[in-house]
Amino acid sequence: MKTKVGGFLWVLATTLFLATFARAAEVTAFDLVKEGNRYIGEQSKDRVVQIRSDKSVGGITPNIWYVVYYDETASLKAVEVKFGGGKMMDVKRPLRLLEPIRDRHLELNRKQLKVDSDDALKKALKEPILEKLTIKATSMKLENSDNGPVWKIKLWAAKLKQPTRDVDIGEIHLAAEDGKVVKLDVHIDRVD
Repeated sequence: MKTKVGGFLWVLATTLFLATFARAAEVTAFDLVKEGNRYIGEQSKDRVVQIRSDKSVGGITPNIWYVVYYDETASLKAVEVKFGGGKMMDVKRPLRLLEPIRDRHLELNRKQLKVDSDDALKKALKEPILEKLTIKATSMKLENSDNGPVWKIKLWAAKLKQPTRDVDIGEIHLAAEDGKVVKLDVHIDRVD
């Protein structure tokens, strides 16, 4: 009897763990904006300046994200919430000295934010130039550009002669409003 109960508990614990892990993998950048609102002041809620990720590890979907909000009460006008696996890890006021020079301190136009991180990544990976490559990792950044908010997706692909190693092959930029590629800067010759 104890064996059946122990086995059942193990199956239940495993199922709960996998469900939690799957949920963390499903969290998108726009989901994190909503979650980040819980950790910042009222003056900054939904006033997103930038969303970016670290290089993904163990797959192509990034797991560490940073959401930067406009904060008029901060000396450098920003508050940043860091997430890992969909959970808040840290809140700080980042050093953003160069952003005002390049207009990267302005809020993203919420009406133009229609393509979330998961859709942007899928669209980028469907580009014909990537067809024969094995993409190993990505990093993503959503920020203002001259043409409105743009997803900048940096790609790493497996090397041909050493498939366990990856190499930076460039970036694909997509408009956050409609998902169209606005810049393709991919160098497939780097996988040699």
